[in-house]
Amino acid sequence: MKNFSVTREKIELSPLIEWVQDRNCGAITTFMGTVRELTNGKKTIFLEYEAYQEMAEKMLQKIGEETLGKFDCSKIAIVHRIGRLEIGDVAVAIAVSSPHRDASFKGCRYAIEKIKELVPIWKKEHGEDGSFWVSSQSGARGEERK
Repeated sequence: MKNFSVTREKIELSPLIEWVQDRNCGAITTFMGTVRELTNGKKTIFLEYEAYQEMAEKMLQKIGEETLGKFDCSKIAIVHRIGRLEIGDVAVAIAVSSPHRDASFKGCRYAIEKIKELVPIWKKEHGEDGSFWVSSQSGARGEERK
């Protein structure tokens, strides 16, 4: 497993945790972003994610390296899923290890915020009221695409 990847496969958290385990670390923090059914009171049926995969993986690696340097974290693994995702599916998972818990919590939070801000992955929400591209920066719905 690559520790920074974009995949069409179901994301499993266990391999990420195994990848970041370190005998000198007392903390592993994980984050899983899942597909929710309701967004701003509107029902979602499913999501579709698209990515510029090569660039997205490079950006995930850059974010990972920044996180390690900024928060005294030891290891990090990030996986983002693309394709059609159903309600409850994991869209993104992050695992961060560090000697102490504060750094791993901060590192995990920093990584997900930077992913949403910088990584070329796009989300299309399919709901009862139509289909919309969603801006990752604002969470705002774009133009309707039927």
